[in-house]
Amino acid sequence: MKTFILTLILASCLFGFETDKWLHDYDKALKIAQKEHKNIYLFIGADECHFCKRFKEKTLSKKKVMGRLHQDYILIYLSRDRHFIPKKFQKFGVPRHYFLNKNGEILFESFGVLEPAGFFTLLDEADLNADN
Repeated sequence: MKTFILTLILASCLFGFETDKWLHDYDKALKIAQKEHKNIYLFIGADECHFCKRFKEKTLSKKKVMGRLHQDYILIYLSRDRHFIPKKFQKFGVPRHYFLNKNGEILFESFGVLEPAGFFTLLDEADLNADN
């Protein structure tokens, strides 16, 4: 019983943000983006990354942030510790943020912890690049 509870606590710490609404397969996300005619937000992190955890807690836990992301993007979270990351993406210096078009072409990229206001600025920049 202790092992089960400990596993549950660990899982909630690692996946404290809405993992059920994030894809973990890049190729599958591309297919969905093409079908839905949406751009892609790719968040690359690491399981033991303090800054990734902070970004999830401070920014990705906000309903307003997630509402905009769900409206405009297909969401992918890839952990460099558990998921396959295509070679064209950096997996060190996390958290990394990639905004892609529906064909997987990079429109805009950034890295680091962003508070919600800063993340909205990043989303605006990505939207400008998508329009060009």
